[in-house]
Amino acid sequence: MSNSPQYAPYSPQTIKVDTIPIESLASDYTIHSVRITWVDLVNTTGFRVVPLKYFQHLLASSRPGITISQSVFGFIINRVASGFGPVGEYLFVVDLSSMRLCSYAPGHVSIMGWFQDKVPAPGRVLGTGVPMCPRSTLNRITFSAAKSYNAAFLVGFESEFILLKSTNPIETVNPHGWNSARALPSGTKETEVIEEIARGLVNDGIELMMYHSEGAPGQYEIVTGPLPPLEAADALVHTRETITNVASKHGFHATFAPRLHADNCGSATHTHISVHPIDPKHPSELQNLSQLPAGTLDNAITPLESVFLAGVLRHLPASCAFTLPLRASYARMLDGIWSGGTWVAWGRDNRETPVRLCVPAASLDTELAANAPSKNHFEIKCADGTSSPYLVLASLIGSGLLGIQSQSPLAEQDCTTPPALMTEAEREAAGVTQRMPMSWEEARAALVADEALKGILGGLVDGFLSVGETLDGLLHSPTNEAERVQMLVEYY
Repeated sequence: MSNSPQYAPYSPQTIKVDTIPIESLASDYTIHSVRITWVDLVNTTGFRVVPLKYFQHLLASSRPGITISQSVFGFIINRVASGFGPVGEYLFVVDLSSMRLCSYAPGHVSIMGWFQDKVPAPGRVLGTGVPMCPRSTLNRITFSAAKSYNAAFLVGFESEFILLKSTNPIETVNPHGWNSARALPSGTKETEVIEEIARGLVNDGIELMMYHSEGAPGQYEIVTGPLPPLEAADALVHTRETITNVASKHGFHATFAPRLHADNCGSATHTHISVHPIDPKHPSELQNLSQLPAGTLDNAITPLESVFLAGVLRHLPASCAFTLPLRASYARMLDGIWSGGTWVAWGRDNRETPVRLCVPAASLDTELAANAPSKNHFEIKCADGTSSPYLVLASLIGSGLLGIQSQSPLAEQDCTTPPALMTEAEREAAGVTQRMPMSWEEARAALVADEALKGILGGLVDGFLSVGETLDGLLHSPTNEAERVQMLVEYY
């Protein structure tokens, strides 16, 4: 038998999280409220609570949903970003396949949805997602990959966060570090919180793979299992809501802020992506690609993985505008601290590259191993918890899809050492020639210059850039660093 579980897109095991069938609402008398939930362009989760009886009334419509001002994507804390105003409404149509229990709020269920035109709009089909809708954008990109290129994806997340006793002053729940038993002792409030989070995720139908303490004081990590991209993004939103709500219930504050102190580890949302042919009998149109990159022959990446990776790396500087959306995000992306480094590169099990190739443990069953499909996946390290999972996956999978479309050769070789420790000649020989964005401004400039990525993402890019500028002004309005960090942890 294989020594690790095998996941495949669209199999019964992985096609959906364990969501609630809509029919169960009528028979489950403990449910009384529905949270109609969305995530905006700056990763603020919003919802409106609808009593169950009224929600059932909404279901009689051909497009069940609620109306919301089109400025929903432009409201940033207490300001409205440029390009958004008081005129116009969307219909937020619920996705009936996305409903799940909220263990952190007994009697409540949450449901995601699609922002659609309320009335017909020129050039758009009524009943489809509007260009500004991040969830619709991700769905469109993954559908295109499946329909046109026989490519499907699985995504899993590692959610790092810090539990705080206080945000003013900032005080963590304990001083303990990575995998430390002292960070989870029986009888402590923080252990009770982490265990309640774990039970809640399992009860709500999300595959919890593990949890443990991380490297910074009061820092923990929740690891959830692979799902198709849209379902994975929905599950991450629910995971974050579970973490923050359970922490709040016990008098703590959970923050996903990228890095609170320069002398401690930062918090990331490491994003694990695998790419697979939907029909293994017709793996792709890529069989005639040239040889695979050097250094992978004993555990080769497939031609489909190769062109996907090439696209991700080519557009990674622009994707950082979405994966690392705040100025504070770049305090974590440094060389030498195992956060992915500052060079556009990849490497097998190399934590000093922004893309790590994760290969499976070797199987003792040599016959099974020889005939098994690829179990490789890529860990994208340059993402943190201030980012929207829909925008992160739309940009990364969109980048990979551009590589698949163009059959881009993979210029970068497998980095077996940290790129920062290589000489310039060694980096050039390995095809590692481009730096990652070193700042918020550089990432946004890279996005503005990347016409191909903007083209595949569509109409939300301008709105994203506008709201990001407004948010940046608000987060940096306090007059000193301590107040700015306090504001950051209170909102993220």
